[in-house]
Amino acid sequence: MDSIAGDRFDTGRFEAGRNRLASLAYRLLGSAADAEDAVQDAFLHWQAADRQRIKVPEAWLTKVVTNLCLDRLRSAQARRERTAGAWLPEPLLEGDPMLGPADTFEQRESVSLAVLMLMERLSPLERAVYVLREAFSYGHAEIADILGITESASQQHLHRARHHLTAARRGGGEVDPSAARRIVEEFLAAAVSGRTDRLVELLTADAIALSDGAGGLAAKLLRYDTPQRVAAVVRAGLKPTDAKRRLAGGTPALHYAVVNGAPALLFVVGDRVVGSAMFDLADGKIATLHGIAAPTRLARLTEAWRRHEQDAPLITHW
Repeated sequence: MDSIAGDRFDTGRFEAGRNRLASLAYRLLGSAADAEDAVQDAFLHWQAADRQRIKVPEAWLTKVVTNLCLDRLRSAQARRERTAGAWLPEPLLEGDPMLGPADTFEQRESVSLAVLMLMERLSPLERAVYVLREAFSYGHAEIADILGITESASQQHLHRARHHLTAARRGGGEVDPSAARRIVEEFLAAAVSGRTDRLVELLTADAIALSDGAGGLAAKLLRYDTPQRVAAVVRAGLKPTDAKRRLAGGTPALHYAVVNGAPALLFVVGDRVVGSAMFDLADGKIATLHGIAAPTRLARLTEAWRRHEQDAPLITHW
């Protein structure tokens, strides 16, 4: 095989695994844009490597991507961004290949916004071990080799990660898709009709809402800690005003969607998603609501939405 054909073959091998690498990077970083950058950096490493000496390309690339992501998580810039109080994961529309494997509950849960947020409480190594084990089913010997730690350390990191996530988790496991949609539609109907009491009934007793603010302009995440406050802010947020229309570039239509495996409402003007609300459910009620409006966080979701076969909107005008 000549060098040009060899390079094409090796590039093809990399591209065949790109989606898997991107889904790994996304789970580790919580950002599609950062995940794409990490995968592209891995491709540069792949091009520069002596590929004839790489016996198992998938394992080699997994190790490179994981450690590139750990470098990003440990960087001073990442620490500033993530501790400033305004960080939220980048939401992904159902069907996005970056969501990666979804055969088991653990794989699906590992990419939920709720778990991505909770993983911010883990150390970078705990996060890496948890993702490699729960989402990609690597054994501890393989994880130890990827991360340069012992098998015992890998087991300890996984134990601590599971403990932290279990203690802080608010959701109640998987929810039937039709039931999830019904709850969100009832919530929307109550909100637009001003039935605050019904909104409160649809929330758990310890429900919270987190938002990056209208247009993503808040310096810190806005947090609302009681069902009454959540209901009030949702009702106010869905009340149309001229200022909101100007900010959104028009009057949004509201569509039901599935985002990161959870029921969601998308606020769409034309073919552009200008806002999203994702719901974590527990025992048939809403436990957490994540509101995202920052254009930078919605860019990939908007691209996917334009290619998506869209259902009729739940609301076309308010």
